[in-house]
Order: sequence, then structure tokens, then C-alpha cells
Amino acid sequence: MNNFANWTKTAFLLGLMFGLILLAGYIIGEATGMGAVQGLTIGLLLGGVMNFIAYFHSDKIAIKAMRGQAVDAKSAPDLVNMVERLARNANLPMPRVYICPQQAPNAFATGRNPKNAAVAVTNGALRLLSYEELEGVMAHELAHVKNRDTLISTVAATIAGAISYLGWIFLFSGGGGRNVHPLLMLVLFILAPISAALIQMAISRNREYGADAEGARIAGTPAGLISALQKLEATNRRVPMENEMPAQNHMFIVQPLSAGQAFSRMFSTHPPTEARVAALQKLEGLI
Repeated sequence: MNNFANWTKTAFLLGLMFGLILLAGYIIGEATGMGAVQGLTIGLLLGGVMNFIAYFHSDKIAIKAMRGQAVDAKSAPDLVNMVERLARNANLPMPRVYICPQQAPNAFATGRNPKNAAVAVTNGALRLLSYEELEGVMAHELAHVKNRDTLISTVAATIAGAISYLGWIFLFSGGGGRNVHPLLMLVLFILAPISAALIQMAISRNREYGADAEGARIAGTPAGLISALQKLEATNRRVPMENEMPAQNHMFIVQPLSAGQAFSRMFSTHPPTEARVAALQKLEGLI
């Protein structure tokens, strides 16, 4: 899946989310008499304020949740020098680099833009992966930074949150005392929020394909990332993530699992690893 196809699909999915929020606004307007525009405005403001705060503090929240420790060329020379070289390949500013104490092997990128970006890797990943595999992983994370996937995720979360808030507005308003078709109520309370959540997950999955492809270009080969994804997938099934926060699962290179978690691909923020590997294998010999 090439970058153009990834961005086209992302735009299409965001369009579906905008359609859902327009529908929710229409239902609120019909039910309460406040008008669709007012209903949409309230929903977007409520969802936007929370995600605006999260957007500007996402790096601090994520790093603190994972107990990440900043490293430099003195404390972790191999890792920092690797990231610095890959950042040059990607034409990106040097991000802050962190190591997290978790034994579950994983990595993530965060930050609202390339100038405020950070990349982090767990101790488990540092022990598990070879140099070439770790290089593929860090290139993937820098690709998220380059593609501004944090911004895309925030937009999707804002719209999904606004749809949920509109439902709550309708609930607490008691429907405005107006006769509302039961089907519209079903759409607003059940189908719209679930659909928004599924579309949000689909956007996250799609951006993983884009980061895989761009990461392979940054590293100069998909080989390291292919091998790393296979190792990470197998090991994460055995080693649960400590301090795992479901709301941040989309950040990681592979979806972390909690102890005792019943994992469903339908609600995964990541595409199947075998599908990602197959897509990367098509790039071999083309980079």
C-alpha cells in the first residue's frame, strides 16, 4: 500500500467521521430544537477542548505513563546515534529519546509536531532486537513523526469524542420533549458512537501501513522492520505490558496486551502483523 493510497484512505475515513457528526448534529437539532449548527458547535467544543489539551501534552502524558527516562549520546550512544542518523535520513529534527523500563518489547513516538517529537523504546525491545531490527523499529517511529500521525489521531479523536458528547447532550436534555423517531435515537446512542470508534481504529490501522512503508525508506530496507515485527508480535503475546493505557495503544509499533486481556482484532488499533509483513515484503528490492 503506497503513501498516496494511505492518505486517500485516511481522508475517506475522516470524511465518514465528519458525516457521522453531521448526522448526530441533525438529530440533536431535531430533538431539542436548538438547531443542528448549535448542536454541532457544542459537541465539537466539548470534544475539542479535551483533545486540544491532550494534543499539546501528549508527549509528557505518554512518557510519564511509561516511566520513560531521557537518554543521550553518553548514556545510550548506540541508540541515540542510530536515531540521529535516521532523523537525518528523514530530514527531521533530532527528537528526544527515552528508554522505558517495561519488559514487554515495544516502542512509540509522540509529540505534536517534528520539533516537539519524542521516540521511546522499552528495555524489552532493546534486549530482544538486533541492531538492524531496532533500526527498522526506530525508523517506523520517525515515520509517524514525519507523517504527523499524532495530529491525524487527534482530529479523529476529537470528532469521535464530539459524537459521544452529542449523545450525552441528547440524553440529559430528555429529547427536548419532542417526538423523535426511535431509529434516530438508536443511531445516536448506539450506532453512531460505535461507528465513530471503529472508523477511528481504521484510521490508526491505516497510518501503521503508512509508517511501515515510510520507515522502510528511512532505514533503506524493510528487512529489519519485517524481522522486528515478527519478533515483537510473538513476544508480546507472552509478555504483558505494565502500566498499559488502552487510550494510548495506537502509539505503539505493535498493540500491547494486558495480562488476562481478551484480545479481538476487530477492536485492535493495529492491522494484523502478517498483513504488515506482507506489505513490507512487496517493498523488498524496490528501496
